[in-house]
Amino acid sequence: MRKPAWWEQGIIYEIYARSFQDSNGDGIGDLKGITSRLEYLRWLGITALWITPIYPSPMKDFGYDVANYHDVDPVFGTLADFDNLIEQAQGRGLRVILDFVPNHTSDQHPWFRESRSSRSNPKRDWYIWRNAKPDGGPPNNWISNFGGSGWEWDKATGQYYYHAFLKEQPDLNWRNPEVRAAMHNVLRFWLDRGIDGFRVDVLWHLMKDPQFRDNPPNPAYDPTQPEIDKYLQIHSADHPDTHYVVQEIRGVLDTYKDRVLIGEIYLPIERLVAYYGREAGEAHLPFNFQLLQTPWNSRRVGAVIREYDGIIPEQHWPNWVLGNHDKPRIAARIGHPQARVAAMLLLTLRGTPTLYYGDEIGIAERAIAKEFVRDPWERNEPGLGLGRDPQRTPMQWDGSPNAGFTTGIPWLPLSPDCSTCNVERLSNDPDSILSLYRRLIFWRQGSAALMEGKYRQIEFSGGGDLLCYERRAGSDRAIVLLNFGAAHDAAEAPEFAGLKIAVATHAGREGEIVDAKVKLQPNEGLILAPV
Repeated sequence: MRKPAWWEQGIIYEIYARSFQDSNGDGIGDLKGITSRLEYLRWLGITALWITPIYPSPMKDFGYDVANYHDVDPVFGTLADFDNLIEQAQGRGLRVILDFVPNHTSDQHPWFRESRSSRSNPKRDWYIWRNAKPDGGPPNNWISNFGGSGWEWDKATGQYYYHAFLKEQPDLNWRNPEVRAAMHNVLRFWLDRGIDGFRVDVLWHLMKDPQFRDNPPNPAYDPTQPEIDKYLQIHSADHPDTHYVVQEIRGVLDTYKDRVLIGEIYLPIERLVAYYGREAGEAHLPFNFQLLQTPWNSRRVGAVIREYDGIIPEQHWPNWVLGNHDKPRIAARIGHPQARVAAMLLLTLRGTPTLYYGDEIGIAERAIAKEFVRDPWERNEPGLGLGRDPQRTPMQWDGSPNAGFTTGIPWLPLSPDCSTCNVERLSNDPDSILSLYRRLIFWRQGSAALMEGKYRQIEFSGGGDLLCYERRAGSDRAIVLLNFGAAHDAAEAPEFAGLKIAVATHAGREGEIVDAKVKLQPNEGLILAPV
């Protein structure tokens, strides 16, 4: 049998670069700040850090509008700072994954400035330009993911250009081989600097319908939903041709040793797993966001796990995500008590887990007053609760002013509980959520069952809102019991008898030998293992 890849055995930790650690007092996180906190990641047991975009940018979408793919924005530091981060991280046994934003650039990128300079410019076809309809309106009904039409009129050249996100983020034309070659060179530039892989932004958007047909109406659309849901995005995203360009991207990474390709893909499970590829490899890990979108109860969560685990091709490896920079934080979605259960779920499922910075200390979201709103989505569609600022507030390190994040004014206000919810305080509390994460990570890394074992849901008697499953690799096994409810509960099955509690979300139970009937406290999780 082949040796598992590092990304199959590891734990990925997402760092929102602006919010992790500021080193120079400007209130914005930077590369030197991340470097200064590498020991913390090693202490926690992380395998790889994924850093959100650090490229030069006008920051209309905070780095996801790239103006130069071959440099670092001064707000984050320099290429020398990046090289030092790579050296310091890898010297500690940490891998580094960089965000790659290939679907669109900034409208300030030199490529787009050339493209819009005239219809005859050699780079005109590097972006998606179309004539107006006879009535002067947009070419079709495609909607921007941030609200409004996806088409912007360019008066100087008399055509519309397409933008799946902000109008300042024009989409590249990935059907143009020159574009693909240029972007492959971007990949090589950073791979040659020693990075261990890429997380690819909106991977499923890269290719569009070449006939630019209208998207059909969504019959289930609710006006309280984002405007992008008004139509079914069957022509503007997830086009079958996308798989060919992903195969090409994977081909570039495969010329380097031990590199990982992760794809951001918000699609139903059966379409998501298609991005693993068949004969030709595509993404090593098409990000699985199902738990971000599933109601938090044992029945629904258990069903999603069964469906996903059952559909993954045998030669591929699953992955799980419970938090990221685009979705409300775990503690905000399900509450602090259940955040501990979520930690045990994430770190005991089959597949690579991704942690979002701050979830390990239980940061909740804070309401962002109107005058402090930074997120363009919230500004474009106010009142729908779409703002992503609440989950991007600064990391909370200690009880000092601004929680040790900055000596200046933080770019977003900190959570109001930062004086008590911080790394320094929680690392000294053996019963804290941070200590729980660390125990779970180290137990996982020492367990063949949790690292590589098969997944099987266990049938049991009793229990109102419980989920139970086994992980097994040869003779090594672990049973996980999770109480999703706020009441005392119990589960009974013969295979529980004689096992010990190896890890518990509640204090005082580790080492306890259990009977066939296991009692659980409200919002409690247990890992059972042979004595």
